[in-house]
Amino acid sequence: MSRNVVAITACAAGIAHTYMAAEALEVAGEEHGFKIKVETQGSIGAENILTEQDIAEADVVILASDIEIDMARFGGKKVYRTRPKVAINDPLALVDAAIKEGTVFGAKGTEVGGVTLGKTSENGFIQHVMSGISYMVPMVISAGLLLAIANIFAFQKDDMGRLVAWGFDQTDPLGDFMFHMFKLGQIGFLLMIPLFAGFVANSIASKPAIAPAMIGAYIANDAEFLGTETGGGFLSAILVAFIVGYFVRYLKLIPWPKFMKPIVPIMILPLIATFFIMVVVKYMIGGPIAAGMSSMYEGLNWLTINYSSSTFIIGAIIGAMIGFDFGGPVNKTALIFGTAVFTDTVAKYGIEGANFVPGTAAQAAISVAPLGIFLASKLFKNKFTTTEKISADSAFGMGIVGVTEGAIPFAAANPIQMITASVSGSALAGGLVGFLGVKFYGGIGSPIGTFVGYIEQPIPFVTWILCTFAGITLTALIIGFWRKPVEVETKSETKVLEPEAQPQPSAAA
Repeated sequence: MSRNVVAITACAAGIAHTYMAAEALEVAGEEHGFKIKVETQGSIGAENILTEQDIAEADVVILASDIEIDMARFGGKKVYRTRPKVAINDPLALVDAAIKEGTVFGAKGTEVGGVTLGKTSENGFIQHVMSGISYMVPMVISAGLLLAIANIFAFQKDDMGRLVAWGFDQTDPLGDFMFHMFKLGQIGFLLMIPLFAGFVANSIASKPAIAPAMIGAYIANDAEFLGTETGGGFLSAILVAFIVGYFVRYLKLIPWPKFMKPIVPIMILPLIATFFIMVVVKYMIGGPIAAGMSSMYEGLNWLTINYSSSTFIIGAIIGAMIGFDFGGPVNKTALIFGTAVFTDTVAKYGIEGANFVPGTAAQAAISVAPLGIFLASKLFKNKFTTTEKISADSAFGMGIVGVTEGAIPFAAANPIQMITASVSGSALAGGLVGFLGVKFYGGIGSPIGTFVGYIEQPIPFVTWILCTFAGITLTALIIGFWRKPVEVETKSETKVLEPEAQPQPSAAA
């Protein structure tokens, strides 16, 4: 099998081992019939520089280096890191190891220290929950927008133009139409939690689990069925979904008789699972969860109403979590919590009494890291290499549509710097929208979300832009002041970094 390898060799002194490692790799390529190009970063600067085409066509990138290497240009490529001595001693074994053990740099799941960037845990919990949320989000947005639009027409004025009452004048054709639009939005919010539970269970055990999970989540949120003041909210839907999902998965392991197999997935499994979850909800989990969720949301609303600073603190915490691991488990936990608070408080208090703070903070923070990188590359041009500037432009493309993962290549290369900057800026953006009472109904979680979506804010369009841009600017300034100027040693603007930490022989994370 033909192999196409590119490599960089560098040693602390930049003299002997740099060139010995390069020669060993090139000789191995000639003797064993694989294509290889080696860039040396020695004391006289970078030579035989890898082009974008070289990197794009390579099967793996080998970094045989004792010093820190600029990683920005290797985003999305399989990378293997080791020492120059390993390349000198056995270059063929090194190439084989790199092909087998190299890992994609800057991809979701990249690990730096104890932080997994951009990818949720493989154990399934968050993965299943996010699957349910992905199906629920369109209903949340459409129902929320319908409620928000109809709600504008529900405030009745007297002859002096003062707001005197809330309600729809159904004697007027427009008022009657808006009344039914408001009801339609309420139906959407009634159905979204069962929809969420159904597709979480589907993620666990496929189609036979959808119906029982939806029915179970519906009754878990039906106060009349439970005999409680309120339903169990988002938490009860999560519990129902996982109970049903794993119960159905267990039922599927039973060796059903052949004559029953055609009806097992469409009748037997849904029937048994629906009866089972009805008993569990009614007699075990329904009442306690409903009471606990009611107390929690009443406490949260009391806190935000009575202590204005609490909205900044809550928003800042959610924002910091969003910015911590660039789409990883902590990020997804914050997003799930924000969604849960919004959906549950809408169901309990109506759209007028919904708590928007956590959900809005999450959306305000979601684009801060990639857009902060882009802004830093423009404000501090002398601190970014040519390849890093290209990567920063790519981060802009992802950040402007609300994709935090655009920052992962930079975070993988400089984790402490990027996490500090991202958490700080994201916390500021989240805190500001919480403090100023901004309400995010739906759209894109970036500065352009003020135009693409519906956001209720003190100064239309402007407040959201200012809040998000404040976080982006703080992130950019931290990155810019932290980084060292690029030392240009060749016409290609190759950067030689001061080593922050000596790399250990291992596959690149």
